[in-house]
Amino acid sequence: MRILGIDPGIALTGFGIIEKDGVTVKAGRYGHISTESGTPVSERLKILYDDMVNIITEYKPDVVVVEELFFNKNVKTAIIAAQARGVIILSAVNNGVDVAEYTPLQVKQSVVGYGRAGKSQVQFMVKELLRLKEIPKPDDTADALAIAICHAHSVDMQKNLDRGRQK
Repeated sequence: MRILGIDPGIALTGFGIIEKDGVTVKAGRYGHISTESGTPVSERLKILYDDMVNIITEYKPDVVVVEELFFNKNVKTAIIAAQARGVIILSAVNNGVDVAEYTPLQVKQSVVGYGRAGKSQVQFMVKELLRLKEIPKPDDTADALAIAICHAHSVDMQKNLDRGRQK
């Protein structure tokens, strides 16, 4: 299974592809999409959409996994981040790819084993779980890989639950 994890943002959107084969996960391509701060939001959203379509077309993920928004005190920032999430979800759906969503708490619980883990703990575990030489930079890229790992773990848990129900 090829999983494309996304940490959405308007200035910087992290992405990370992992391959899941049985219980083994390994990193594929990862990086980020960035847009210039002086550019109108509508153009930034179009850049994000077009780049996401290119990534989806090139790497053909089975699922796109997006981090859900957490409460943000700055309403304007939250609205723009929500627009970026919407564009990302639309790019997946328009290309026939399933979408899954997880909260930051779920991602931390899955990757570190503790829902209140710090960013450095998550980054360290991403590096270890994917057997990378160094922590992916910028932070949004490591977060995107963490989101993809969370989905891989979630798929395994669901399979185990399904097996338990069949017995």
